[in-house]
Parts: sequence; C-alpha cells; structure tokens
Amino acid sequence: MLTLRFGSGSYDRMEAILRGIVRPEGIELDFNEINAPRQIFDGMLGGDKFDVSELSSSEYITRTTRGNFPFVAIPVFPSRAFRHGFIFINKRSGIETPKDLEGKLIGVPQHSQTAAVWIRGHLQHDHGVDLSTLRWLEGSVEVAGEHARIETTSPTVPPMLEPNETGESMSDLLAAGEIDAILGSRRPDSLGKHPDVVRLFPDYRKIERDFYERTQIHPIMHVIAIRRDVYDKDPWITASLYQAFDAAKDWALARLRISGAQHSMLPFQFADMDEVDELFGGDPWPYGIEPNRPTLEALVRHLHEQHFIRDVMPIEDLFVAV
Repeated sequence: MLTLRFGSGSYDRMEAILRGIVRPEGIELDFNEINAPRQIFDGMLGGDKFDVSELSSSEYITRTTRGNFPFVAIPVFPSRAFRHGFIFINKRSGIETPKDLEGKLIGVPQHSQTAAVWIRGHLQHDHGVDLSTLRWLEGSVEVAGEHARIETTSPTVPPMLEPNETGESMSDLLAAGEIDAILGSRRPDSLGKHPDVVRLFPDYRKIERDFYERTQIHPIMHVIAIRRDVYDKDPWITASLYQAFDAAKDWALARLRISGAQHSMLPFQFADMDEVDELFGGDPWPYGIEPNRPTLEALVRHLHEQHFIRDVMPIEDLFVAV
C-alpha cells in the first residue's frame, strides 16, 4: 500500500474520501484538510508538504507551459465557480456598466488568481472592456497587506499594477471610495454593511445561467496536481486517484438528491437541484477532458490574451493519462 500526503479543502465532493467511504485502490491517502486554498498551494509549490493536492489552475497551466515544472495534473477539478457575481463596485465611482470600469482603479487579491483571470475574460469577451486601460491594486481583501507571496506568474508584470501599501484592506478602501472596484474570489466584508458597496451585476445568477447556456463553460478554479517525482516512480496512481475522486463526487451528488431529510441548510436545495439537472444534464461537476473542453480552452485563451503564457499548449498536453 502506497501512502500519499494529500492537501485539499473539505468540499462535499471530497467528503467520501475524507471519511474513508471511498478509497483509491492501492493508495492510503493521508488527507490534510485545509480550507485555505493559498495555504495548500504554497505547501505544494514551496516545500515538501504534499504529494498530491489541489492547485490553482492558472498557476498550473502557466508554469507547465514554461517547462520544467515539477508537477503533473489529472483532470479532476475540486473547485469551480461562476464569477459574474464577484465584481464589486462603489456606487459613487460612476460605474454603471462593465465598460465604465475602463480607466478605474480595481482591487484584486492577486493579479494571476484564476478567479481574476476568468472575470477579466468575461469583461473582455462579453462586454468589450479594454483590459489595457484598467489600473490594479493588489492585496488582501479582508486585511491590510498582501494576499500571497509568490513569484508572479505573468511573464511581464502589468505596468499599472501596484501593491496595496496603504495600511487598509481592499474592502475598507472600496467602502471609502479610494478604489473603484474589487474583483476576485472573495466578497468584501463591506458588502451589505456599507451602502455604497454593491455588485456590478445584482442579477448575477441569471447572467451566469445565460452564460453557461450560451458557452457551456463552467469556470474551473483548481486542478489536482501530483509531484512529478511521485508520478514518475508510480504512474499507475493517476488512474486510481481519478477513479476515487470521480466516485467521491458521484457520492456527494447522490447525497444532494436524498429527499427524506435534507443534508444541507439550503432552504431551496431541491428546487436548485431541479434547475441543475435541467441545465447540466444531471452532472454539474464532470471530471475528464472532453466534458470540460470548452472551459479548459477558454481558460487557456484568457491566460494567453492576458499575457500569462506565450504559447498555447494543447489541452491534452496539460494532463497525464488516467
């Protein structure tokens, strides 16, 4: 039995593995439950903490295309999210439409963050926003200072990107009108507390549904990465891991359909599941390359257009066989 150290959040699609209900054949997974993605990424990239972990998809793709990246990935996606609802503005900034973001100062936790890459892609392709006009302030949303200490994953740092050295959080800066907007993976604390802080798209659920119906894109945030030296020694582990993660996801999806006693605290869970089945054909979270090709190709395209990667790598070359 091969023991592998695994770092991941305690998502519902990982619960069966965390609880030992699903076990990868021939592998004992030492599950390190960490609900802070950046901490997982840094533990994988910056040291010897994990053998397998979730990893930022934008970081993985960017560094893989450069070559000599000591990790491989399987097409398992523990985190994905529509991001139209994650653009927050100050009502006094004069922003009423996406085009009004041009020339504005926008807070972002990390310029290379996958959520930010997706949002910029939406703004560019769906709303005609000229990304070259946007000014960026990079730092943590909730507290003063930086979000992460990593080498920039962009070959060239955008000329209008500055670190937040104000001593204030992005959330407080937005409420005070010192920045015009925030985008990324987190809601600012000032949303719902300060009257001037609102979403750019109040009806974001409808917009996100329309986006999926039109594009078949369900944005991927994280992939499952494996240390290359571990993979090279035991390449059979990819099939075992993939099958286990897929079975755990199916277990979680079936659990959401149990109607006798509701497992979540979402009051409209069953109505939501009806909508999910209608929209996604029964599986809103598929693994593998083919069901996710439109999403993966869009992410690679956004990374290329936003100057994070110089060359577009075929999707098949981003993943090892499972």
